[in-house]
Amino acid sequence: MKCLACQNDRMIDAATTYFVNLQDCYVIIENVPCKKCTQCGEEVFFMGVMERIDEIVSGITKGDSKVCIMEYKSVA
Repeated sequence: MKCLACQNDRMIDAATTYFVNLQDCYVIIENVPCKKCTQCGEEVFFMGVMERIDEIVSGITKGDSKVCIMEYKSVA
């Protein structure tokens, strides 16, 4: 896999923290699997991971909390 940002050929398996700012809530999902560029640090998510993140975020009800922090493995 080639990095989309710098065209480096070396992407490694890694985990990152995903942040999203919803209208009334910040969502933080920790330890999300990704590929990370060894040169510039660009992170890329697989389609299945992004689909699951979309499901998680869309399932958050307004008023649940102002900040929602969760572990990817426990909600994926």
